[in-house]
Amino acid sequence: MIVTPLYAGILALWFVALSLRVIQKRKVVSLGDGGDNELLRRIRGHGNFAEYVPLILLMMAFLELSRFSLYLVHALGIVLVIARLLHGIALSYTTHFKFGRFWGALLTLVLLLVCGVLCLYQGIIGLQVQ
Repeated sequence: MIVTPLYAGILALWFVALSLRVIQKRKVVSLGDGGDNELLRRIRGHGNFAEYVPLILLMMAFLELSRFSLYLVHALGIVLVIARLLHGIALSYTTHFKFGRFWGALLTLVLLLVCGVLCLYQGIIGLQVQ
């Protein structure tokens, strides 16, 4: 595998940045958000990343290993990076970037759907070959 690890690495660096944003704001509150809306946004930006990215990367890896087009896997990775940057900036770095939150979330859901359908297709084709 050469494509999925590239995007996993890029996204891991972004996850570190989102993590540091939460840690930076956690000077007084050790658990939860303590009613601090800025901390809550940072926590959700970090948490939302952790909720979606691993599954999409896993499905990308399945597709790459099953010999789907590397161009397709690259396209999925590029869109994932763009989606998560838009969403992460919107939640963790700003309070008024609705464009980023909307498009980041929408692109992520579209990727989840596309990867899911492609993996399902691959699974069905794999059953027929056996």
